[in-house]
Amino acid sequence: MLNSLDPLPPARRFWIAYSGGRDSTVLLHALSGIRAFLSPGVQLCAVHVDHGLSPHAGAWARHCEAVCARLGIPCHTLRVNAAPQSGESPEAAARQARYQAIASLIEAGDCLLTAHHQDDQAETLLLQLLRGAGPHGLAAMPVHAPFANGCLARPLLGFTHDELAAHAAQHDLSWVDDHSNFDTGFERNYLRHEVMPHFKKRWPACASTLSRAAANAAEAAALLDALADNDLQALRGPLPGTLLVSQLLKLDDVRQRNALRRWFKMLGLPAPWAAHLQRIQGDVLAAAEDSTPCVRWAGAEVRRYRDLMYAMPPLPAHDANTVLAWDLEQPLILPDGNGRLTAHSVTGGGLKASLCRAPTVSVRFRQGGERCRPSGRGHTHILKKLLQEQGIPPWQRDRIPLIYVGDQLAAVAGLWVCEPFQAGNGEAGIALEWNHQNSFSNLSLI
Repeated sequence: MLNSLDPLPPARRFWIAYSGGRDSTVLLHALSGIRAFLSPGVQLCAVHVDHGLSPHAGAWARHCEAVCARLGIPCHTLRVNAAPQSGESPEAAARQARYQAIASLIEAGDCLLTAHHQDDQAETLLLQLLRGAGPHGLAAMPVHAPFANGCLARPLLGFTHDELAAHAAQHDLSWVDDHSNFDTGFERNYLRHEVMPHFKKRWPACASTLSRAAANAAEAAALLDALADNDLQALRGPLPGTLLVSQLLKLDDVRQRNALRRWFKMLGLPAPWAAHLQRIQGDVLAAAEDSTPCVRWAGAEVRRYRDLMYAMPPLPAHDANTVLAWDLEQPLILPDGNGRLTAHSVTGGGLKASLCRAPTVSVRFRQGGERCRPSGRGHTHILKKLLQEQGIPPWQRDRIPLIYVGDQLAAVAGLWVCEPFQAGNGEAGIALEWNHQNSFSNLSLI
């Protein structure tokens, strides 16, 4: 029956996402039948995820393991906590937990195979339409896509629900039924059981037609991505995760939004809603250069400083009153995800070793009013002014570790050693290094 599976991508190991339901059982059976035609050395495995949401979960896992044992396919059962957070969709929570668990198994050269079929594709397109999605959302599910350290493939997308049912009947396959799949309180189930039957009665080929529409949307999305990639070549700022505001303003509003969507995706940030994009255009791009606007949504935030727009995960809370004693012989892990400080001995640079004796060394953070005379400069300057000269954005300044010897500021991590703490030529010194994701960090103070 399934003699025309979509071509599988090259892989050294295929993982079949096996829920125990009919569709994944058909996929498992079909793949077991073509094992002899796979390249030598290619492994075929199954992975079953127990979401912990049903009292029947244990029985389902045992069923999957028994079916795989009969077919001679190794089966790995993963148990996850798929309970939704407050305000989170149960469907979305289960899907995220499932894919996160499976991702932990996928190594380089592996490919995850799922049993999504043509009717699933049609439902996905309709759901995206009802959510007001653009071409990328309407493209629904691709046949092949990157996943974790490998890839994901959907070899059944060319088959309908009825064709899979016929295959299962022809080969007398057995599967488990999750009764939650019939709960029309869930959006997809409502479409599947209440809407699609009416569509199919009026338009029997609607699943195929809607899948073709998704393919057309995927082509349009690819063209938009190509345009965005071309625009981003001129928009990228000098620092990672930044764009040049002056260049972005040269694009019309539609191309701005297209470039921004692509940029967020390339940075691995969640996609913003249309309202967030409008705020970015109105509050960030149109802001004065001396302002520091910020637009936030779940999992991401966009900020501006001067001519650069920054996009990043939300900054964690930070207590600038923190004081940390530091034994320079040991790395110091900073709180609030602020990285790590290390020190090592050098000659003719860094902090004077003779002045850095425990317990006199501590790490603090900017309170305002600190002063430093960087080595080689003739005068003492307010630290705020020095950071402005360096182009350090305001939201990063209070997170920069300040190294004190006693009550005197001796160094600003990643940037300067202050006089009179600079080791001279031939003098024993201590070089400091701040390893952190900030673009101006990972610098040694030599």
